[in-house]
Amino acid sequence: MSMGLAIVGYGKMGRLVAQLAPEYGFEVRAKFSGRDNSRGEGLTRESLRGANVAVEFTTPDAAPENICRLAALGINTVVGTTGWFGQLPAVREAVTRGGAGLVWAPNFSVGVNLFLRAVAHTAALFAKQQEYDAWGWEIHHAAKKDAPSGTLKKLAEEIRAAGYERALTLTANRTGAHPGTHEIGFDSAADTITLRHTARSREGFARGALRAARWVAGKKGVFEFREILNELN
Repeated sequence: MSMGLAIVGYGKMGRLVAQLAPEYGFEVRAKFSGRDNSRGEGLTRESLRGANVAVEFTTPDAAPENICRLAALGINTVVGTTGWFGQLPAVREAVTRGGAGLVWAPNFSVGVNLFLRAVAHTAALFAKQQEYDAWGWEIHHAAKKDAPSGTLKKLAEEIRAAGYERALTLTANRTGAHPGTHEIGFDSAADTITLRHTARSREGFARGALRAARWVAGKKGVFEFREILNELN
């Protein structure tokens, strides 16, 4: 039996999620664009009828209100929007109050989340090697709103959490239609070590979000995607 899916943010990512949804046991019951969901006002019990889970890919200024409205209606949500994480405590409270479930992440690519682990492990190895400085660089399409991205910020957090305390320079480029490359390097006078993840398309992000949506259906609480990665099917 298929589950009902609402897509909040029907841009390029939203359309790709809709295209792939049947593969993950979902039937799309509702689609919302910025035109019909200004300030979250389009999210009502009637408009979401038949939806068990929502996937949210909008903008940093719209995402928190969307998540809170969905939680108040008892709709579990997977949010792929980045740039709003400073409001996570308030969103967490709203989700808990609504008895709903939420999965969030700087990036829903399975490969990126494994890359985060690889970077953290590498940073721990270099933490005590004083001759190495670290840097991070990324490139994304021109339409991406936040720079540096949530993913690059998360990579920096992982490097710091691994015990690396020296210089860490982050740079970001926004141009063209590039789906996303993230690169972390450790550099000394003797050599350079580089770790890179390159997305070939948006499909990896959409599939990760749909796997998370299938996982969070019927659950309560706030979860980061990387925390549940090993439980996905």
